[in-house]
Amino acid sequence: MIPRSRATGRAIFYQAFYRLPLPVRRRLVKLAVPKYIVGAVTLVRDSEATGAGRLLMLRQPPGKGWSLPAGLLNRGEAPVVGAARELFEESGIRLPPSRLRPAVPNAIVHAKGWVDVVFETEVPASSTDLTVDGGEVFEAAWHPLDDLPKLTWPTARLLAYYDIGPLAGQFPPPVPDTTP
Repeated sequence: MIPRSRATGRAIFYQAFYRLPLPVRRRLVKLAVPKYIVGAVTLVRDSEATGAGRLLMLRQPPGKGWSLPAGLLNRGEAPVVGAARELFEESGIRLPPSRLRPAVPNAIVHAKGWVDVVFETEVPASSTDLTVDGGEVFEAAWHPLDDLPKLTWPTARLLAYYDIGPLAGQFPPPVPDTTP
């Protein structure tokens, strides 16, 4: 139970706060609330695969592990639009945002103010041309879910939320040990 004096103080604060003009309230909230970097990620499955299935993976600089099509949202960009844009920029797969559906869970909040909004889709690998620029992405390839290549740590951790990859079944996924 909240002590009466504390409840009264809160009530006075909120009464004063809501009397302020909306632009002033928004500015105060922006100053007080933590900031997050928001990215969009797409899990692209091969619609023709049998067994455990296959997932589109990317090898990006520095090339030491594989990751998923993903990137930061532009200011004011809807997450599903950003996911479709990044999927095209990084793999050459052009899909309308309506072909992407929210994954469950849809948003993964990482330590240090990073949020990934995750979407899923399927395309037929045999008739889908993959195009990479050689700068941002070195290679794009389909990999069996039960035999994924070496993943970047953030990718392995994100996939664990969907029970995929080397950290599957570990919830919450472990955080890397950064002690020397």
